[in-house]
Amino acid sequence: MATYGLLSSWPLSCGFFLFFKWMCWIVWINYLSASHNRNREDSWFKSLFVRKVDPRKDAHSHLLAKKEDNNLYKIQFHNVKPECLDAYNKLCEDVLPSIHADPEYPCELVGTWNTWYGEQDQAVHLWRYRGGYPALTDVMNKLRQNKEFMDYRNERGKMLLSRRNQLLLEFSFWNEPVPRSGPNIYELRSYQLRPGTMIEWGNYWARAIEFRQQNHEAVGGFFSQIGSLYMVHHLWAYKDLQSREDTRNAAWQHEGWDEVVYYTVPLIQHMESRIMIPMKSSPLK
Repeated sequence: MATYGLLSSWPLSCGFFLFFKWMCWIVWINYLSASHNRNREDSWFKSLFVRKVDPRKDAHSHLLAKKEDNNLYKIQFHNVKPECLDAYNKLCEDVLPSIHADPEYPCELVGTWNTWYGEQDQAVHLWRYRGGYPALTDVMNKLRQNKEFMDYRNERGKMLLSRRNQLLLEFSFWNEPVPRSGPNIYELRSYQLRPGTMIEWGNYWARAIEFRQQNHEAVGGFFSQIGSLYMVHHLWAYKDLQSREDTRNAAWQHEGWDEVVYYTVPLIQHMESRIMIPMKSSPLK
């Protein structure tokens, strides 16, 4: 009777075992299929953000910079002690315009600002050197012999928390910054790009800049050569913050602007916006 009971339950046990094995097999197949699909989806998703750039035999500075001139730009960021900001501005207004106006110095003060929104108690200066690196070297050597400038540097050093600078070239498809009447506010949009993507950025923005000229807001576009590398700076001018908002929103009405944004955003590692107010001595008012 015991043997009969065991034998009678064996087909049921065997059937359950086969059913369980079959279910495990189905689950495994589904897992492999889902994993494969996820890999395909991940690959497709990553392809949107990992752009392929063709190998090139020329530096991006030769491909993107203006050929008709040999301008080099220097941008300076000075973080000022809050209690010293007024004295710092007065010191700059007394000294920087004299260098700008002296024909012995092959450099020009493009603009000088205080940051309004963004990093606080900060001054930003943009210089242009006509003649490239030799002009920069010439100016630096002459300034070391300029007692007024050396006194300015010593006094300035007492007012600063930190400072940094970059050497820049201007994109060939942007207009050269020229003096502008005011009053205006200025926006400096700074983009840290992924290494190897500068050419791709330039290709898209060479078309995009035409969408941002309607209100003459485009002032200058630059990319770094020394300092933080793969850094891009776009400088814009607006009458006020509402004008900025209206102008930026209007760009979305142009066919092609959305495509530029779609393809350039994945190239960016970090971005920052500063709203700046011109100092009294700034040629960009």
